[in-house]
Amino acid sequence: MMRLPISEQILISAELIVSGRLVDASNATLLCELVIDATETRKAVYKPIAGERPLWDFPEGTLANREVAAFTVSEFSGLKVVPTTVMRDGPFGPGAVQEWIDIDESMDLIALAQGEVEEMRKLAFFDYIINNTDRKFGHILITSQGEVLGCDHGVSFHEIFKLRTVLWQFAGIELSANENRVLDEFLDSRNQLSELLNPFLSSAEIEAMFIRVTNLKMAGHFPYPSPDWPAIPWPPV
Repeated sequence: MMRLPISEQILISAELIVSGRLVDASNATLLCELVIDATETRKAVYKPIAGERPLWDFPEGTLANREVAAFTVSEFSGLKVVPTTVMRDGPFGPGAVQEWIDIDESMDLIALAQGEVEEMRKLAFFDYIINNTDRKFGHILITSQGEVLGCDHGVSFHEIFKLRTVLWQFAGIELSANENRVLDEFLDSRNQLSELLNPFLSSAEIEAMFIRVTNLKMAGHFPYPSPDWPAIPWPPV
C-alpha cells in the first residue's frame, strides 16, 4: 500500500499539538500531533522561525520559508521528492510544518544512497535545482514501499552555487529526456513559478534558481562539485 500524503489544507487547518523534540536537529524541530478530527490524528514536524539559529551565509529567520519553497518546487516540477510542507502559525509562532514520514529502518540507507537507482538520481537532480547545501544521508527518507523523499531543506536556494551532497555519483552523467523536459517546463513557466515562490524567497534567489536551471540545460549533464566550496556536508550522516 502506497503512502497517502497529507493535503496542504489539513496541514494548515488541523490543530497542532507539540508532543516532543527532535534533539539531533541544529534548529528547534518539534514532533507534533495533527488532530484532524475526533477519530484521526497524524504526525508532523514543526520548525518555528523563532527557533532558528542565525547562520553567517543565510538571512536570519528565512529557513522555514526555504523549507516551503523546496516543497513548492518539488510539486511544481512533478518530482515529488519532498513531504507536504506548509507555512502556518503554531504554538511557538509561525513556522514550517511538514508531514511526518515513517521510514524503513531495516534498509541500508548509506548503501542505497550511494547506488545509481532512479529515485536517488531524482533527488540529486532536485538538489541541484534548489542549490541544497546540506544533503546528508540522514536527510534521505526511504519508506517501506521504497519511496525516496528528502527533508531538511532550510539551507537551500542560496544565490551562490553551494551544492553540498552525498549524492555525487551522478556527476557528469548525461541528462535524461525526462530531466530535460522538467528543465524546459521550468523555463517556460518562469512567471508562474516565480509568483508561487515570491512569498518565500528573494527575487535574487529566484533569479539564481532559473540561472542554475538554464546552466544545467546548456551543460546537458549532472554538475560536478565546485572547487570553491566543500562538496560534502559535515557530518555526512
